[in-house]
Amino acid sequence: MRPGGLLDVLNVASVVLDARGRIVLWSPQAEALFGYPAREALGRYAAQVMVHERHVELVVKLFADVVETGRSWAGAFPIRRKDGSTRLIEFRNMRLLDDHGDVYALGLAADRPTLRQVEQDLALSTRLVSQSPVGLAVLDTDLRYVSVNPALERIDGVAADAHLGRTLREVVPLLDADALEEAARRVLRTGEPVVDRATVGRTPADPDEDHAWSMSLYRLEDARGAVLGVAVSVVDVTEQHRAGVEAEAARRRLALIADASARIGTTLDLERTARELADVAVPELADVAAVDLLDAVVAGRPGTFGPTESAVIRALAVRAYASPEALAAADPPGQVARYGPDRLVTECVRTGSPVLVPEVADDDYVRIARSPDAAVLLRRSGVHSYLAVPLIARGEVLGALDLKRTVNPEPFTEDDLLLARELAARAAVQIDNARWYQNARTTALTLQRSLLPSHPPVTGGLEVASRYQPAGATIEVGGDWFDVIPLDGGRTALVVGDVMGSGIDAAATMGRLRTATTTLASLGLDPAVLLEHLDRITSGLDHSIATCVYVVHDPELGQCRIANAGHLPPVRLRAGRAPELLDLPTGAPLGVGGVPFSTTTVDFAPGDRLVLYTDGLVETRRHSLDERLDALLALLDGPGRPLEELCDLLLRTLHQPDNHDDVALLVARARELG
Repeated sequence: MRPGGLLDVLNVASVVLDARGRIVLWSPQAEALFGYPAREALGRYAAQVMVHERHVELVVKLFADVVETGRSWAGAFPIRRKDGSTRLIEFRNMRLLDDHGDVYALGLAADRPTLRQVEQDLALSTRLVSQSPVGLAVLDTDLRYVSVNPALERIDGVAADAHLGRTLREVVPLLDADALEEAARRVLRTGEPVVDRATVGRTPADPDEDHAWSMSLYRLEDARGAVLGVAVSVVDVTEQHRAGVEAEAARRRLALIADASARIGTTLDLERTARELADVAVPELADVAAVDLLDAVVAGRPGTFGPTESAVIRALAVRAYASPEALAAADPPGQVARYGPDRLVTECVRTGSPVLVPEVADDDYVRIARSPDAAVLLRRSGVHSYLAVPLIARGEVLGALDLKRTVNPEPFTEDDLLLARELAARAAVQIDNARWYQNARTTALTLQRSLLPSHPPVTGGLEVASRYQPAGATIEVGGDWFDVIPLDGGRTALVVGDVMGSGIDAAATMGRLRTATTTLASLGLDPAVLLEHLDRITSGLDHSIATCVYVVHDPELGQCRIANAGHLPPVRLRAGRAPELLDLPTGAPLGVGGVPFSTTTVDFAPGDRLVLYTDGLVETRRHSLDERLDALLALLDGPGRPLEELCDLLLRTLHQPDNHDDVALLVARARELG
C-alpha cells in the first residue's frame, strides 16, 4: 500500500547535514521544496542551498548551537529556491548521533502557508467536533470506537475514554446493535453512506425511557483512498419521534372512529350491532372487548339500581385477539349474569362513569371477573390493563363496553379512554335504536302470531299443514296471514292473504280482515261475493291494501271454488301430472274498490294437493317472478312427502335470506271420504 496521510499533505522535506554543515542526505520532498535535485544539493553547504543570503549568518549560528548543545530549535524564515523565487518555510532542527559518535543535524522543512492552513483546518475541526450538539464518533475497521465527542458522551451516558476500544454492543447494549453494526459493515464494504437511519432504544444516559435518534454513517478514507473506518453522526430526534407517534396515534383514532361510523349500526339487529362494536374495538383498541347490556334495558324496563344492589347484565357480544383464556372468562353472548355491587362493571353502569385501571393488580381480578374461576382465567391470560365505559343513549345507561389488554403491552391511557368513550357514545345510539326496534318488532310479532289460527291437522275432507315465517330482523314483521275455516256440510275454507306495509298497523289490519273473513265465511257466501265484502271493509281501513286468495273445498263434489284478489295463484298437484299454477283471474287487490271478482271451479280429487302462499316465499331482488315460480313448480315436482315435511322443504329451499318479507304457507291434501 502506498503511504498517505498528513505528512503527504504537508509534503515535509528531510535534510541531514554533517558537522561542517554540508548536505549528506536529501529527500525527494526537499527536491520539490527547494528546487535542487539531489545531485546538485548533496555535498554542498546547506546555507548556500537552503537559506536566503540575508539569513545565512543567523542560520549558521543556530546550526552551531544545535551541534554543540544538542538543543533543537524551530522557526520560520524565507528561502530562495533554485529558480530565484522566495518561499516562507517552517523549519524543525535537531542533533543526531550515529553509532560512531559522529554528530549530524536533521532538518525538517515544510511550506509555512500549507502548514498554517492545515493547523487552522485542524483547529476548526477540533472546535466544531467538541462544540457540536450532534454526537460524533469514529469507528475503526473493526468497528471499535477510536474517537468520541462530548455530545455523544451525553447521549450515551458513557465517558469518552470508556468508549475507546469498545464496540457499539459493549457501550450501548440496549440498542439494536446487530442492525447498527450490519449497517456499518455495509458502509465499510461499499462506501455508500447511510443517511438519517432511524433508531429507537435506550442508553445508559436514560435507561428507563425510549429515545429516538437519526444516525448517519460515512466511510473514512485517507488521501490515497485507504479505508480508515466509519464516521458516525447521531442526532437526538426524540421530540420529533414522539410528536410523530402522537400524530400517528391521533390518525389511527380518527380512522377508528370513521370505521366505527361505517361499520356499527348497519342493521337494526341488536346482537349484530353489539358484535360490530366489539369487532371495531379489537384489536385496534383492546385485545378483549365485551358488549354488555342491563337485562332490564333489553326488556324495555328502566335499568336503575341502588349502590348495594347487583347488576343483572346480558352479554350481547364478545371478541378476543389471541387471548383464548380471557375469552373463556367472558360471559358467552346471550347469557345473563349477576355482577355484585363491588364489581367494576357494576360501578360503571350504576354511575354512568368510566372505570380505568391502567395497571391491574392481583386484587383487581376479582373485581373485574364475574366469578373466582373467571378471575383465575383472567390472571392466567395476562390481563394487565382494564377499561370499562358506559353505553349511554338519550340520557339512559344501557350497559357497558368492557375492554382488556393482554397482548398489547401498553396500559390504557387517558387518550384510550377518550377514544373508547367516543366509540361507546356512537354505538350506544345505534344499540338503542336496535333495542327499541327489536321491542317494537317483538310486540308486532307477538300480536301477529296471536292473530294467526291454530288449526287441527285434519278438518272436513282435508289434511292441512301451515307455516308462518316472520320477516328478518332488519325489517318489521308484515301482515301475511292464513286461515282454515270449517264450513257446513263438511266443506272447508282456505285463506291466504298479505296486507301491504309492516309493523303493528299491518298486523292489526290483518287481524281485522281475518275476523271479517271468518264471519263472512260462516254465511256460506260464494268466494267472489265474499271478496267483494272484504274489498269494501278494506277500503274503510285507512286506505289499506291487501291481496287474498279464498278457496272453498267441497269433498262431496271433489271440487274447489276459488276467487283471487291480486294474489299469486295457488299450485295444484295431482298424481301422475306435473304441478300446475291454477289459471285464475288475478283480480284487483282488496281496498282498490269497485272492481268485480270472479269464482273459478277446479277439480280436487282425493290425494290432490293445493299449495297457497304469499309472495315472500318466491320473490327475490335478483330473479324475475317467472323464474321463481318455475323454481317452485320444479321443487314440487318430486316424490310425495308428508305435508309438514313439504312445508319445511319449501321454506328452507325457496325463502332467501335477503328477502325481507313475511311468508305465509298453507298446504292442503284432499282425503278419501268415509
